[in-house]
Amino acid sequence: MANITGKRIDPQQLNLKEQVVSINRVTKVVKGGKNMSFSALIVVGDSNAKVVGFGVGKAKEVPSAIRKGIEAAKKNLRKIHLLESTIPHQSLGRFGAGLVLLKPAPPGTGVIAGGPVRAVIQAAGIPNVLTKSIGSHNPHNVVKATIAALVQLRDKNVVAEMRGLAVEKL
Repeated sequence: MANITGKRIDPQQLNLKEQVVSINRVTKVVKGGKNMSFSALIVVGDSNAKVVGFGVGKAKEVPSAIRKGIEAAKKNLRKIHLLESTIPHQSLGRFGAGLVLLKPAPPGTGVIAGGPVRAVIQAAGIPNVLTKSIGSHNPHNVVKATIAALVQLRDKNVVAEMRGLAVEKL
């Protein structure tokens, strides 16, 4: 996954909304029988601050798994660069066999996405975007690929600074 450098985002100062993407019952076969537990994939985000993160929690009961997933997601927050109401450019995120394509959309389009991609996009607070999930439909890989695509988004000022040009020359 794309590694982002920079300071850590403090979850205490944000108005985070949680969304459960998937809950999976997992079983471990041991000598004495089967040990059942639950795994929860959670997406958290602040639509005003354009911050999003995901986390996985595992526990014997569903509420405990969700709580652990929320805590893990708060430690994994990322800032997203946007234009006024959409993303600045097309982006392709990949994680495992999951690919997610994000395309800018004009105002009024809304979020054209399904399942796990929609959860991440809405948590990030992007009002207009077109998406396509290609390859694996595993929710874990799709969420990670979506966040990888969002992290790749660059602001005009950052690109101009990297290239050593003025913003008007781009």
